[in-house]
Amino acid sequence: MICKECQSAIVELLLDPASPASREVQAHIDSCAGCAQEFKSMQETFALLDTWKAPEPSPYFDQKLAVRLREEQTHAPASWFEKLKSRLLFNTGRQLRPALVGGLALVLLVGGGTFADLTGFHHSAPETSAAVQDLQILDKNDQALQTMDQLLQDDTPADDSSAQPSS
Repeated sequence: MICKECQSAIVELLLDPASPASREVQAHIDSCAGCAQEFKSMQETFALLDTWKAPEPSPYFDQKLAVRLREEQTHAPASWFEKLKSRLLFNTGRQLRPALVGGLALVLLVGGGTFADLTGFHHSAPETSAAVQDLQILDKNDQALQTMDQLLQDDTPADDSSAQPSS
């Protein structure tokens, strides 16, 4: 037997010294000084526990407990906030934690999105490239030239066929 097995079996030896497994443990204790020290220490602890006496409850404990229970039963129901608080703090059999976690996640998403919008992450119009801008300028210039040509053609005098023939 190794010392680790012996130390775990010392309690069984103290509780039931007549068991067959106790003989092997007792033989190891007789041959090992470390396990003998542990056995002696455990014997002293058990002896001390045998002398300890649990304190007696107050003679009025049961009566006070019964009165307290009746008082709690006659109390008016708590407000909905107190009921919710007690339901969240103490496990009442209804698992609201997933709903609470979902609600907190939603608040974080909305709050985070609002904060991100307030901090300057504004979406601007897409920028056009320089080549596109140059083409747009050329198109505008072409339109302006066509407009000027039309105006110049409108300013030229009409042909003389509309004039009155002189006789």
